[in-house]
Amino acid sequence: MSKSAVYFTSMRCQVGDSLLQKLDRLLGKAGIENIKFDNKFVAIKLHFGEPGNLSFLRPNFAKVVADRVKQLGGHPFLTDCNTLYVGRRNNALVHLDAAYENGYSPLSTGCQIVIGDGLRGADDIDVPIAGGVLLKSAKIGRAMMDADIFISLSHFKGHEMTGFGGAIKNIGMGCGSRAGKMAMHNDGKPAVNPKRCVGCRNCAKFCNQAAIKFGADKKAGIDAKLCIGCGRCIGSCNYHAIANRSASDVDALNRKMAEYAKAVLDGRPHFHISVVNQVSPYCDCHGENDAAVVPDLGIFASLDPVALDQACIDAVNAAPALPGSALSDVAAGCPDHFTSIHPATDWRVQISHAEKIGLGQGEYELVTVE
Repeated sequence: MSKSAVYFTSMRCQVGDSLLQKLDRLLGKAGIENIKFDNKFVAIKLHFGEPGNLSFLRPNFAKVVADRVKQLGGHPFLTDCNTLYVGRRNNALVHLDAAYENGYSPLSTGCQIVIGDGLRGADDIDVPIAGGVLLKSAKIGRAMMDADIFISLSHFKGHEMTGFGGAIKNIGMGCGSRAGKMAMHNDGKPAVNPKRCVGCRNCAKFCNQAAIKFGADKKAGIDAKLCIGCGRCIGSCNYHAIANRSASDVDALNRKMAEYAKAVLDGRPHFHISVVNQVSPYCDCHGENDAAVVPDLGIFASLDPVALDQACIDAVNAAPALPGSALSDVAAGCPDHFTSIHPATDWRVQISHAEKIGLGQGEYELVTVE
């Protein structure tokens, strides 16, 4: 089997040649014009960013993609599904408010915004997973599946439960309805280390299930029956007192996420872009963002989401840790930046399972586009 082609352009720009122009050239070189867009609905799946977080993708990137789709005859719309956790994206109304606040609108991007799973996150469709191992079907936001063509536009970063968040996570987790997200998360149940817990109660603010209780000693505890395993408490704890109870839970989440991505992409044309800038250690779902852990690297594009993720992983792991970042605190010469930041995770499971079920391949050929 030949290697998948992944196309790359750096963040360097000559005078008179913008990064947005480079992105447009990248789309052409990576083969987006080989897709027949004529009068087709095109879902551009991205993350609008939780308000307060400033590492999400600027809407300028989405406009370049939407404009290219329109030039090719398609009808693009920007989309994401609602969240499980407390925040400003857990129903369609506040989700749209958050998108507008962060600069996403029909005026700034040239296309409409559609929340994929409806007003309350319950407008989904049960989609079979061909080759699914842990799951046989996936609950996907209906608007995602109504589209004829699917494009993922991802901000590549770290993640507290999956090690990294790239194309697979943007597609698999991002397209799951509220019920779908619960199905992916429910094997991962975190626990509190009482020796580290200081009783600050910050974790409870981010638990949408009221699963975090406090004992007479003022230490936090998590009710596994109420917990859905969304992982927000892990990222909210400044004292590293909360972690997954076993690596197998995280592994199951990675595998299920890959299977959900397979359900989304099977049977229709798809194309994938990842922007590797402001590589924060945590997901853009947080209402804040820590300092970038490596320098801004560039933009990658491919018809293969697995090869794309692997290329981004390799590029980040080859980059130096930025002084003063979360990575510089823990790297100590470790070649795997993601495991250094989130030692309870193993991102390799995500890639290997995606390969196993036929989502794509990790072997790739990198083609540089000037």
